[in-house]
Amino acid sequence: MDNKKKTGIAGKVLLAATMIFFYLPILYIIVFSFNGSRSLTHLDGFSLRWYEKMFADSTMMEAVVYTIIIAILATIISTIAGTLAAIGMSRSKKILRNLVEQVNNLPIMNPEIVTAIGLLMFFSAIGIKKGFLTLLLAHIMFCIPYVILSVMPKLRSLDPNLADAAMDLGATPFQALTKVIVPQIMPGIVSGALVAFTMSFDDFIISYFVTGNGVQNISILVYTMSKRVNPSINALSTLVILLITFALIVVNVVPVIREKQGKSGQSFSKAGIAVCAAVLIAVGGFGASMLRGGTSPEDAVAKYGSNTLKLYNWGEYMGENLISDFEKEFGVDVIVEYFDSNEMMYTKIQAGDAYDVLVPSDYMIQRLMNDDMLQKLDLSLIPNLDNLAEGVQNLPYDPNHDYSVPYFWGSVGIVYNHENVDPAAVEEQGYNILHNTDYKGRIYIYDSERDSFMMALKALGYSMNTDNMDEIYAAYDWLLEMNDTMAPVYVTDEVIDGMINGSKDIAVVYSGDATTILAENEDMSFWQPMEGTNLWSDAMVIPANAQNPLLAHEFINYVLTYEASMGNSEYVGYTSSNEEVMLELSSEEGAYGDNEAYVPRSGYEKDEVFQDNPVLKKTLAELWIKVKASK
Repeated sequence: MDNKKKTGIAGKVLLAATMIFFYLPILYIIVFSFNGSRSLTHLDGFSLRWYEKMFADSTMMEAVVYTIIIAILATIISTIAGTLAAIGMSRSKKILRNLVEQVNNLPIMNPEIVTAIGLLMFFSAIGIKKGFLTLLLAHIMFCIPYVILSVMPKLRSLDPNLADAAMDLGATPFQALTKVIVPQIMPGIVSGALVAFTMSFDDFIISYFVTGNGVQNISILVYTMSKRVNPSINALSTLVILLITFALIVVNVVPVIREKQGKSGQSFSKAGIAVCAAVLIAVGGFGASMLRGGTSPEDAVAKYGSNTLKLYNWGEYMGENLISDFEKEFGVDVIVEYFDSNEMMYTKIQAGDAYDVLVPSDYMIQRLMNDDMLQKLDLSLIPNLDNLAEGVQNLPYDPNHDYSVPYFWGSVGIVYNHENVDPAAVEEQGYNILHNTDYKGRIYIYDSERDSFMMALKALGYSMNTDNMDEIYAAYDWLLEMNDTMAPVYVTDEVIDGMINGSKDIAVVYSGDATTILAENEDMSFWQPMEGTNLWSDAMVIPANAQNPLLAHEFINYVLTYEASMGNSEYVGYTSSNEEVMLELSSEEGAYGDNEAYVPRSGYEKDEVFQDNPVLKKTLAELWIKVKASK
């Protein structure tokens, strides 16, 4: 075989491998959207249940509508603005043109997180209420530079005297622009519009920071849903893939048909009608989605001063009917937004975003209290506080519940496959099982500096709240040794599905996640090391700038009821703060009666609650980066 044929074969193999690399994940998503079980990695028969769940979820449908509307509007406005700006630049002096081009490149070269924080602070400073308008403005802003970049090369290729020649022949400046210049640069305009639509449709980071009032796009929704195993994500992704594929087919087929028919005007007209129809359908869907929940009764406004509650919670952290049941019972509307970390939530609160109820973790509640960012609770408005379980009473960060009411609670422990790992070894060695080379390459470590340093400090016999640098560096060395000898895999919430499917034998997880793992895989067990662990709690608080504190108190009180707490805990798997619900779910007849992870250990002297220490957190974050970089 000659070299030419070998080169050709090698090229085809490389092309095939590249295509598989790019498209296999897409095929994977499509296949698992029809999976009969919750697993994202193990097929269990054909089912349409996740499509049914997706279409029944008004939040998902609203996210799709918002995404389409924002993308269409941002594309139209940014394309017009970017094209006009590019034409203006082409007619400007070289010095000015070069300066504007450099400024135009800044948003493209700038890291998205910097742009996002900048826009967040800007909108807060000028007092614009975050929501649909701020999201649209942000998308227009970051799309315009891409349009300018697409149009400028076409303008450079034009004869600079073309517009002057048209006007010499009797055309007005507007006619010269629309009849002569624009048709010549149309390929660049279309290219810029397609890039703008793609950027807007796909954006997450900037959107996450600038939106509010329940307005979210698909990217934000998928990100917040990924905290827990939710195959509806696959169903939604599959529909998006099909829509994009259909759009690409239309874009590529229409020009061919137009060329064969030789009727460009007619084809353009039909295409325009199709686009207008799509916009109208999207707008209709948008209007329909905005009618969700209907108009609240007037007596709700009279009683609470408002008929709208703004809730900021973790993603996938509520029962399926919690919000809808509360809305129906009290005749109000609830706007729910989601965060993925306490720090993310804190950033938005600092920027001035107003919510009525937050659900932060213990150490973050302490920080919010110290920063005077919470208002005191009127406990007379929360009679269901008497329902609290003993394990979440008198917590050190707020012993009298002056500012917070527990929502979920739990601990951190070790989930292990008792078929492959000796239970006696786990119980004897505790966190040091993560140094046992018998299990090298078979462990998951949660990608969190707090929890990872907690297990290292506890393994060494130290407090997880220590500020002794010698002890902290000893824990750092412990983690480095684990890296060197055990080949751990660092994960976040994907640990749930990984352990359900037995991908690894040992994982350090939150007890609520362990509850889900044990419920799905009978080979898994849970152990809370005797060296002590993190006894955590997430609680409901009312920010100092809450606009509807009376309704916020009503919601907090409602969450503590038997019905609401049961729906929450049974669906999510985390331990309820309601004593009756916790005992019932953990009883022999309860949903988690034989689940050793559901009820966390309480009253154990070596267990601790994290305290807020921003300086220590910064140190741990820096060391944690070094730990992961050492792999």
